[in-house]
Amino acid sequence: MPGGGTRTFLDPDHYEASLREAQIEAVIISRGKFRARLSWAELHHLQVLRCEEASPRVAFVHFAPRYTFVTFPTHSAPLPVWRGAEFQAGEIMFHGLDERLHQLTPGSFVWGVIAADSAQLEDYGRVLTGKPLPAPLEGRILRPSRRDVARLQRLHAQACRLAETKSKMLSHSEVARAIEQDLIHSLVTCLTTTHARTDGSTARHHASIMVRFEKVLAEHLSQPPNMTALCQLVGVNERTLRLCCAEFLGMSPIRYVLLRRLREVRSALREADPGTVNVAEVAHRFGFAQLGRFAGAYQAIFGEPPSTTLQRNPGLHFAVF
Repeated sequence: MPGGGTRTFLDPDHYEASLREAQIEAVIISRGKFRARLSWAELHHLQVLRCEEASPRVAFVHFAPRYTFVTFPTHSAPLPVWRGAEFQAGEIMFHGLDERLHQLTPGSFVWGVIAADSAQLEDYGRVLTGKPLPAPLEGRILRPSRRDVARLQRLHAQACRLAETKSKMLSHSEVARAIEQDLIHSLVTCLTTTHARTDGSTARHHASIMVRFEKVLAEHLSQPPNMTALCQLVGVNERTLRLCCAEFLGMSPIRYVLLRRLREVRSALREADPGTVNVAEVAHRFGFAQLGRFAGAYQAIFGEPPSTTLQRNPGLHFAVF
């Protein structure tokens, strides 16, 4: 059923959960205070999102295979790095089905998302251009004409503004259909009348390395391997892994592993019963043996000691407009 709304988040865990509900899974790593605002418009066959984030972060995003996703920055600066490639103003990304990639944002950032039912998008392409419009096998960065991308961004912004200010209007079927039809025409034009940026074999190889890197981390977060063992598990030498992490994450592999482990501790503390679980137990579960160093690193990243996270009511971490 069509509809929309907006919400402000003061906690990255709740923000991530809302993105997952929109068929996006993201690992958010933030330093200190976090603030984000998410606006969404649910149409008949499209989902439209506007994500405003106030602090730099790294995310590993997994797009659900049922939908075809198009994403783009909505402001000219600062420009993000997605899958190791820095975006240029006016570019959009046409994602592959079930794609996994890293996003790196250097500061406050606003990005737009359009998610279309994959089968419906193929049909729209066939009707409007005479050819089906399947999702690419792997994500492509496109540069439509300035006029076409400006129209897409304008229609996207109008849908999100309506969701923020007059969300009840989106529940009217004909209103949602009219907005959707304009967006679909603009989206198909942007996806079919432009050329993709050419990624060399090295860039594709590095992207596959980073996906393997994430898979290894997911399997070994409780007992993190040292740098030598990590490289062996990923199947690359240390120089290559350091280079890939610098390109995709803006940090060293060991630093990223630490942040991922700290994030898992935070999630576990948020879900734990403080009456039966203590911080030391959770820290040891993820390989932190020196509790003093762990607590210092945790507070530096999340702005509070782990004991506060354990005691806090998760329901107090977000505000609804």
